[in-house]
Amino acid sequence: MSSQTSAPAKLDGAVLKIAGVVVLGAIMSILDVTVVSVALPTFADTFQASLAEVAWTMTGYTLALATVIPLTGWAADRFGTKRLYMAALLLFAAGSALCATADSISQLVAYRVLQGLGGGMLMPLGMTIMTKAAGPDRIGRLMAVLGIPMLLGPISGPILGGWLIDSYSWHWIFLINIPIGIAALIYAQIVLPKDNPEPSESFDFIGMLMLSPGLALFLYGVSTLPEEQSVTAPKVGIPMLVGALLVIGFVLYSFKPKHPLLDLRLLRNRNLTVASVTLSVFTVAFMGAGLLFPSYFLQIHGETTLHAGLLMAPQGIGAMLTMPIAGMLADKVPIGRTVPFALLLITAGFFAFTQVGPDTSYVLLCGSLFVMGLGMGGTMMPIMTSALRTLTSHEVARGSTLLNILQQIAGSVGGAVMSVILTAELNDSTPVPGLTGPTGAPVTEAGLAIGAQMDPAVAASVPDPSILERGLAFAADSFATTFMVGFVLTALTLIPALFLPRKREESHLLDDDKTAAPVILH
Repeated sequence: MSSQTSAPAKLDGAVLKIAGVVVLGAIMSILDVTVVSVALPTFADTFQASLAEVAWTMTGYTLALATVIPLTGWAADRFGTKRLYMAALLLFAAGSALCATADSISQLVAYRVLQGLGGGMLMPLGMTIMTKAAGPDRIGRLMAVLGIPMLLGPISGPILGGWLIDSYSWHWIFLINIPIGIAALIYAQIVLPKDNPEPSESFDFIGMLMLSPGLALFLYGVSTLPEEQSVTAPKVGIPMLVGALLVIGFVLYSFKPKHPLLDLRLLRNRNLTVASVTLSVFTVAFMGAGLLFPSYFLQIHGETTLHAGLLMAPQGIGAMLTMPIAGMLADKVPIGRTVPFALLLITAGFFAFTQVGPDTSYVLLCGSLFVMGLGMGGTMMPIMTSALRTLTSHEVARGSTLLNILQQIAGSVGGAVMSVILTAELNDSTPVPGLTGPTGAPVTEAGLAIGAQMDPAVAASVPDPSILERGLAFAADSFATTFMVGFVLTALTLIPALFLPRKREESHLLDDDKTAAPVILH
């Protein structure tokens, strides 16, 4: 343990150089989630796709993240962290380049999956590299360094994405990753220490072959529901049924291997179970509906993508203010006494979006986003930290993997479900007589109004302005209904949150030679 006690208190130059590499990778990975969120309506317009289809650019990416996170620890031991980190950078940059060449929504989704396979490894590998370089006694300072891209991502991502789309084209939200990726590759080659791989536990390929296709099939079925209008339709029912059976099979199987893909045995720990349920419900509700906030500004208010990104900034600013405070409180006050209040803030802020119309005040909406951000900063990280604190040191890596994957799955489900609800609501709008879309389907008043908001030429071609007024009001109501579902689910998160620990727990995060595996927020 001398290596631990002799480690300098401050992060020295060598560690900061390594931190630079990790921060570059984190910036690419985290920004890519928030940058793309403002581009969804652009993708729908460019590729003539529905919102449910376009949502797969997010769903496919997060599913790829969930698939690759448990593989990362095993692969790092097998091949070495430096080699694997550079391979992840290369895969992410290559996926970004391919995304910029996509000429159909299916191609873009496929390339986003490839991009996600690289992006999913960047943060866990970066944390492994940093904890080895800094030592366990400097994890707090380390998280402060890596917290920078986590805090700035929700603020700068939508703004950067909006500016690139407005000033150049949607291709640049992907092309910008290429020079950053090249710089990070060169930087990593120079400063990262040489690998000394030590193969350890086996990887659960059987579990991966059940869980990943199972989730993908189930979500595909959910996402095609608005098009087919029936759960019994073959394109909906068959994928959902097969996917559900594969996931159930995985759950039953996962208790057998010594090193399963997801160690569900850890859920015997009450704190981890309560945290998992709370985070899963919250992520489905808030992250799913949150993807639609920029779409509301773009499609109902007719804002540019840059302005939509700027209007989302108050949420990130709110989170930036409370996250450091919540981190300090988590060490002193049981989270069962703080997190419910943070969830109440989110719920209160969310309510304004359930009442949106075509002319809802920006002061009200931005104020609501700021309040939600304040709650966000005091919710997710404290819950995760508290859950891991009660695990023994050899369980922490598996516990953080479980929480990471559950979060990615819940985000994917939330995005798909909210897109399905919104699309189904919009499809109920009155058809415009004599107008059909590129696929031959009738154009609805809501669809025409949204098109007019995003393209003045469409508005000029409509002879009866009352059609646009009715359509826009209906579209705003559709968003409000979807946000109401998210609001109710967010409010329901308070139920499991009441079971979070209200007394101080003894920490088991560190022992003589182990460090905690931090949970990564994407």
